[in-house]
Amino acid sequence: MNIDDLKFNDQGLIPCIVQDAQTREVLMMAWMNAESVRLTLDQRTTWFWSRSRQELWHKGETSGNTQELIELRYDCDEDCLLALVNPAGPACHTGNETCFYRSL
Repeated sequence: MNIDDLKFNDQGLIPCIVQDAQTREVLMMAWMNAESVRLTLDQRTTWFWSRSRQELWHKGETSGNTQELIELRYDCDEDCLLALVNPAGPACHTGNETCFYRSL
């Protein structure tokens, strides 16, 4: 598989679910573009595309809560990614371990 074979949406983005490699807890979901996928694979730490700021962001750059990449998987339709990581702190900007801390 090549990054160029992934199915990015019309904005050039692909969703990425981030999961703790040890506990298997789902930590967060963020968007990636081709450049952030490459950076994540090259640097073995997660990079994403901020739709609100229209720029790349390195997870944990300001908070220190980085995510060491263990494996980057893609789904059967090649339109969604799963990043298995070792987190160095909470994933959520609220300080919660996961962004999925509320029930509907």
